[in-house]
Amino acid sequence: MKPNIFILMGVAAVGKTTLGRALANATGGLFLDGDDFHSAANREKMAAGMALTDEDQKNWLESIARLITDHSSDSTPTFIACSALKQSYRDILISANPSLAFLFLTADPETLRKRITTRYESGEHFMPPSLLDSQLATLEPHADALELDSSKPISELISLVKEKYPALA
Repeated sequence: MKPNIFILMGVAAVGKTTLGRALANATGGLFLDGDDFHSAANREKMAAGMALTDEDQKNWLESIARLITDHSSDSTPTFIACSALKQSYRDILISANPSLAFLFLTADPETLRKRITTRYESGEHFMPPSLLDSQLATLEPHADALELDSSKPISELISLVKEKYPALA
């Protein structure tokens, strides 16, 4: 079964939202930012520099899983930015649609620190740079995901995704 839902996963500031929006634009698809589905309590906790617990993550991931269920029968490609740092987190998402495709964005720590600091200091995002280390420590790479180096040009990343998933072309 061809996937119609793509999870852009990875740590904060790796470019999930940027690539997700670009992919939706390039394919006539839909982009949903997982950050928009965090509870106010989760947002406040992260803004205060506290990492979310597995229990905090569970409610958020269940919200994302409901989105996946809601869009699973659509023929429109749906791109969802969701950190999905642990396999147990991804399992919650997969339970909503086993044919999900994961796009695993990576970047070197120095690039990530620059990006997260810039967006935090500009007020663009609520997550402080101090949480990056906890995200990197929590990250469990996804063996079956298409790994994408987000330091490469967006156009190149879109081409790689379309090459892997020709139905998007």
